[in-house]
Amino acid sequence: MMGLTTRTTNILGQATRPDMDFSGTWKVYSEENLEEFLKVVGAPEMIVKMRKELKPVLVIEQNGKDFNYTMKTPIGTKVHSFSLGKESEMTAADGRKIKCTVREENGKLIAENEKFTSVREIQGDDMVETITAGSVTFISRSKRV
Repeated sequence: MMGLTTRTTNILGQATRPDMDFSGTWKVYSEENLEEFLKVVGAPEMIVKMRKELKPVLVIEQNGKDFNYTMKTPIGTKVHSFSLGKESEMTAADGRKIKCTVREENGKLIAENEKFTSVREIQGDDMVETITAGSVTFISRSKRV
């Protein structure tokens, strides 16, 4: 039992690793398969058309295991708050509420629910988010501004 306690502490302690610093303002500069992804998750056609013309600005505030994530576009701002390992409710592009749990694994933030899996990671100076829904993979790349 002693080993399990130590291991659990080490896993939980990873949330503050220096290579997992998502805090900051990020500007999306590249998106692959956005339209296909929005369609496969059931976003209305109007949302698909509007969103593909926009490159969001993301503001992430990280405090240990707690995160505030703000997505800003000319048509609106969405704010999500979550804590690693706890289920939270987020708002999809079309306003639907979805529940998911975000966990940390090897410096990556992984969010999963019944429709998609999202992996967000820092690669050099970029933040890369890869979201898989069914057979479609959407990749978003951002730079700190």
